[in-house]
Amino acid sequence: MPTPAASHDENLVAGGRRRTELTMLLFAIGIVAFAFIEAGYGLFNTLPATIFEYLLVFIVLVAVAHLAMRRWAPFADPLLLPLGALLNGLGLVMMYRLGQGAGHRIAPSTVGVQLLYSAIGIGCLIAVLALIREPRVLQRYTYTLGAVGLVLIATPALLPASISEVSGAKIQIALGGFTVQPEEFAKLALAVSFAGYLVVKRDVLALAGRRALGIDLPRARDLGPIVVAWAVSLLLLVFESDIGTSAVFMGLFVAMLYIATSRTSWLLIGFLMFVVGAFLASKLFGHVGERFDIWLHPYTSANLTDHSFQLVQGMEGMGYGGLLGKGLGAGMPYKTPLVQSDFIFTAFGEEIGLAGVMAILLVYGLIVQRGMRTAISVKDPFSKLLAGGLSFMLALQVFVIVGGVTRLIPLTGITTPFLSQGGSSLVASWIMIGLLARLSDTARRPPPRPIQEEGLTQVVTLK
Repeated sequence: MPTPAASHDENLVAGGRRRTELTMLLFAIGIVAFAFIEAGYGLFNTLPATIFEYLLVFIVLVAVAHLAMRRWAPFADPLLLPLGALLNGLGLVMMYRLGQGAGHRIAPSTVGVQLLYSAIGIGCLIAVLALIREPRVLQRYTYTLGAVGLVLIATPALLPASISEVSGAKIQIALGGFTVQPEEFAKLALAVSFAGYLVVKRDVLALAGRRALGIDLPRARDLGPIVVAWAVSLLLLVFESDIGTSAVFMGLFVAMLYIATSRTSWLLIGFLMFVVGAFLASKLFGHVGERFDIWLHPYTSANLTDHSFQLVQGMEGMGYGGLLGKGLGAGMPYKTPLVQSDFIFTAFGEEIGLAGVMAILLVYGLIVQRGMRTAISVKDPFSKLLAGGLSFMLALQVFVIVGGVTRLIPLTGITTPFLSQGGSSLVASWIMIGLLARLSDTARRPPPRPIQEEGLTQVVTLK
């Protein structure tokens, strides 16, 4: 059995990380409370009582999540939960702001619904921690989760536009007032599936073929997986008009392929294939070409009155916010259509300014950094690939949506993790935090110590 001194040292390490987590959670709660208060005064010049109710529920939820981390993941990274809670809390503040005051964009009850989804998301995080004690067990379901992920992504394309289409993209399933975006959960399933597949095939895929321009290209016979991923991403682009999911799907596979093989050629091939495919789709299919036309020419009179008004309004709102913003509750983000979902980033840009949105991007960057650090620390190849894939998926999703609303790349319909209105994105984001916490707990957990038999006398018989 482990010695009392060794067990004591391990408990000190685990307790120290959880105390750090608690300290950072209190800091995150303080920022969210200050944001709620500023929004209340900005909207009503007073402090509405409902703010304290929302804040109390939020505190209870993060406290329960913290206790779950202490119970089931004592060695997990101490920053993952506070960073996720901070983003979730700021999203709640913006939901409150957009549902109150003159010209409000959404129903005042939306913040309560978002709190409910927050509770479901944290419940899923707890379930991940409690049920998945070793990440390697997920490798058994490599092909099952791959099939589930593909079905979830393809389902909206097969449904009527009346229940699946949002702003021209078929990305949801809406039945009886309940809406779900299956792509949010599909990305998690596919990340696990890709990790399991590439662990088995990485040695073959790492073999070099011909050398060109100083780069070792893969063998032609090994191009099958990336061609399949490219074809699926193009089908998403064509049949669902969903540039965001198409880019995330292709980018996730190529990034994990690079992590598995360390071959730069895979990155170059994947990037070129996606760019060529997107260009061809924009020329062959009108609805895809329209997205590119809005991106390239948003200020033409035809686009501005019909298609690009949302994009232009969002950019003007961020410009109106300037460096420090107008203050929560003092701007007019409600003038932008769908500001509560696709364009939530522009609402923050208008009310907390460039400095505020850069801070938000820094929080996302910290989550990605902690995930990459976990990928470096963990020993199991499957867990290493999964941690790297989840981290890159979050980074790519943030890049795609922020790049879209700032006109760096064509606009997409994906959500901003933790911040946007909607349950699917929020629940999936908390599941991702749960998986990263489980992976980091595995990476940081002390190795089992050899059993020491006390009082055992070895008798040696000489012949």
